[in-house]
Amino acid sequence: MKLVLGALMAVLLALPLASIAQRAEVPYLTGRVVDNAEILKPDTRQQVTELLRQHEQRTSNQVAVLTLPTLHGDSIEEYAVRVFEQWKLGQKGKDNGVLVVVVPQDRRMRIEVGYGLEGTLTDAHSSRIIRNVMTPRFKENDFDGGIQQGVAAVIARLEGQVVGDVDSPAQPGAADQESEFIKAPNMALHEKILFGAFIFGIIGLFTFIGIVTPGVGWFLYFFLIPFWAMFPIAIFGSGITFYILMTYLAGFPIIKLLVSRSERYRRAAQDMKKKGHASVGGFTVGGGGSSNWSSGGSWSSGGGGFSGGGGSSGGGGASGSW
Repeated sequence: MKLVLGALMAVLLALPLASIAQRAEVPYLTGRVVDNAEILKPDTRQQVTELLRQHEQRTSNQVAVLTLPTLHGDSIEEYAVRVFEQWKLGQKGKDNGVLVVVVPQDRRMRIEVGYGLEGTLTDAHSSRIIRNVMTPRFKENDFDGGIQQGVAAVIARLEGQVVGDVDSPAQPGAADQESEFIKAPNMALHEKILFGAFIFGIIGLFTFIGIVTPGVGWFLYFFLIPFWAMFPIAIFGSGITFYILMTYLAGFPIIKLLVSRSERYRRAAQDMKKKGHASVGGFTVGGGGSSNWSSGGSWSSGGGGFSGGGGSSGGGGASGSW
């Protein structure tokens, strides 16, 4: 049984290693507007740069814009924090920086806000700027207008000006509802298939063992709940994962009760009591006080349990897509 726990821990360690291998690089900070995706006209880059320069002179806030073609499946939230940390936007001690990230191929964007400005440019305001100002223009492939107007809305909010599309949202409370769920990271279809095969292959295997195994199966049922609650988020986000978890919570007991009525399951339960071991679903389950995987693919268990600028960002802001 200890090896079962060890295998699950190996899964937990392997997932972050797989995500690190796909990290997008952080470009050099070459100016207030770093247009690596080349979606802005030269005049727009110059106008936005001047707008940001004047705002910094008035307030000392540092606002920067970054565009890049794709994140190669990386999370835009994590990527924005890494850029913020390396660029060190804002003044040390004030943490008054803002980063606007636009990724056209992934159709994703984010406004990352430093600690010192989170009270002024809240998550809700950032979400409204994305939803009401930038998204409609991006849907029309007007990246110049979307970024220019989005930056202007950010600056207006930071300077205490009223912005109609931001301070009077068309759907009050929509931004708060959006923040309730964890969105799935942007990944290509083949990446989702690979992660899905890995994740569901592992927890699916132990779920199967729990269903067909007398005794220890109910322990596995409760033990696997956190894994079904968290792992699918990496592929589907928290919305779909909630329904997957509910399906597991209700489906496991129902299927196990049905399986327990079969003659093979009852025979296995009797063998466990009389002989101390039984063959269930291709596995040999034993109760002789040891836990091991035999060379023939059998599983033995005993004891009935497992053992086992200087600025910084606080992660505030909002993300969006179009």
